[in-house]
Amino acid sequence: MKKVLIIGSGPAGISASLYLARSSIADVTVISNGKGALAKAEMIENYFGFAEPISGKQLLENGKKGAERLGVKFIEAELTSLGFTDDMRYEAEYVGGRDSFDAVLIATGAARKAPSINGIKDFEGKGVSYCAVCDAFFYRGKDVAVIGSGDYALHEASTLLQTASSVTLLTNGQETNIELPEKIKLIKTGIKALHGSDRLSSVEFDDGSSISVSGVFVAVGTAGSTDIARKLGAAVDDGKIIVDESFAANVPGVFAAGDCIGGLMQVSKAVSDGAAAGINMIRYLKQI
Repeated sequence: MKKVLIIGSGPAGISASLYLARSSIADVTVISNGKGALAKAEMIENYFGFAEPISGKQLLENGKKGAERLGVKFIEAELTSLGFTDDMRYEAEYVGGRDSFDAVLIATGAARKAPSINGIKDFEGKGVSYCAVCDAFFYRGKDVAVIGSGDYALHEASTLLQTASSVTLLTNGQETNIELPEKIKLIKTGIKALHGSDRLSSVEFDDGSSISVSGVFVAVGTAGSTDIARKLGAAVDDGKIIVDESFAANVPGVFAAGDCIGGLMQVSKAVSDGAAAGINMIRYLKQI
């Protein structure tokens, strides 16, 4: 039986694991260093098959249980090294172990950078979000803010402008050269802390001033976990792993799927990527 390593336990990685496990030709191991962006999503109601909203955390747990039922092995540990063995297999070292594999799927997502601001972690899923497309619906008619100073922040703010009562861009002391629509307010003062009781209710600035908001969207950039791909010699461009139509990288036996290859950063797209990658990995494994 062939051995497959999937790096990342989000929707792309777990989706691929289901197809690989059901193929009966692959022993599948999924390794990750913790919860990704989906686990931070408070509610999801734009995903097929759920009559009521479901939390990102619960959706992930459901997916993991389904994969475990099929025999997929999950390891929660930090991947410290990934390279080649003498016989050109892939050797992975992680905290607590080491193993070799016939093929690798990189499904690490895209890291949403969180600035070091008091309260930001406390309110994740309770007013702090990392995806305007995902969560704008929950803030319709409300006052929101976006933390960031580049084009990504402008994109998120513009998305929110379609549903929110007001949108304020907070650069957290950073200068910005982006041209804002007239309806988007701008505050360049450094952010001291986020406040609220059960949910976020205000942002306090370094100068002592504050604004009331129902939501804060973090948009200080996205960065795919491309170091793993570079270690293997896989092509990377603009923070994304380059793959062909079969989700294969330019290194034999290395595939990538989900947010780390770019495109629409949505659960449905990640699941689709994972399914296609899994099927193509099965074809690859049958040929080696």
